[in-house]
Amino acid sequence: MKQGNKNRIKKDPPMRPNRPEIRQTKLAGGDFVDKLCAYRDHNAQVLFASLGRLVGSPFTSMMTIAVLAIAITLASGFYIFVKNVQQLAGNLETSNQISLFLKDEMTEAQAHKLAESIRQNSSIQSVAVITKEQALEEFKTYSGFGSAINALKKNPLPIVLLVLPKHMLDDKQALTKLEQGFQQTQGVDFVQMDLQWVERLQAIIALAKLFAALLNTLLGAAVLFIIGNTIRLELHNRHDEVVIAKLVGATHAFIRRPFLYTGFWIGFISGVLAWFVVAILMLVLRAPVEKLSGLYDEGFHLLFLNVTETLVMILLASGLGVLGAWGVVAGQLQSTKLE
Repeated sequence: MKQGNKNRIKKDPPMRPNRPEIRQTKLAGGDFVDKLCAYRDHNAQVLFASLGRLVGSPFTSMMTIAVLAIAITLASGFYIFVKNVQQLAGNLETSNQISLFLKDEMTEAQAHKLAESIRQNSSIQSVAVITKEQALEEFKTYSGFGSAINALKKNPLPIVLLVLPKHMLDDKQALTKLEQGFQQTQGVDFVQMDLQWVERLQAIIALAKLFAALLNTLLGAAVLFIIGNTIRLELHNRHDEVVIAKLVGATHAFIRRPFLYTGFWIGFISGVLAWFVVAILMLVLRAPVEKLSGLYDEGFHLLFLNVTETLVMILLASGLGVLGAWGVVAGQLQSTKLE
């Protein structure tokens, strides 16, 4: 052997899987991903194809969407009405307080001390002290008997504490108990509080809420039936297509899918259109309402749907569309000879 020759170590070539093994590995690991991608692509295709069918018949689609938008607008309008009535009730609550007329011998220092002790009550929101001089000046301003009052040698008006309870409209029994407690407080001559307006306002708000709930339920049912009837006509027009799909082995879920997306688009577009209609109506009413509120020295502003309420309205409209489509298609698939 030559001196320059060295023993060479032969390395084994790296192991490479053959083609069948690669194919089996891909099928084992990628089958679920492929099915998921195919399901996603099919749903996206059907989603936009359903929108295309609506755009393809604009007159019929817009007629249906317009009727649904009016129904959703009415439902949303009554909801906003009740919401603003509750806000108005809150403003009335702050303008109606419990008046504590103190005895004549009570001084201002004692009145402020009593007011501070009342503020410690967790059910009290605020307490304001009206001194004798302030009460006399207000009486001169608003009574029209200023010259006659100036002839008086002594101020006959007592010190008054204006007490504003928390959640004044929620519990009449708590208000009555609070009034009785003030009546027994040392230094208080008598207590003035009108509970009748509280009862009337509570009854009006409860009636408005009930009426709005019933009306919204009826309008929701109308939306459901209108969308269901629209999908029924669409299913009738595509009856041959459905029969062929069943003959080649399509499942009920596959047949339902385009109709469900059609119902979704109808409800979604109707909800968005209803939001714009309500917004325009609120803009039209905003200036007159604020002008009327200014005449009464009230800071009342119309409340509109917030972001959460807007999303809920659109989701409810879309959900009613899907639900109406599902009910009609499911019923038709069961009643017709498609098995």
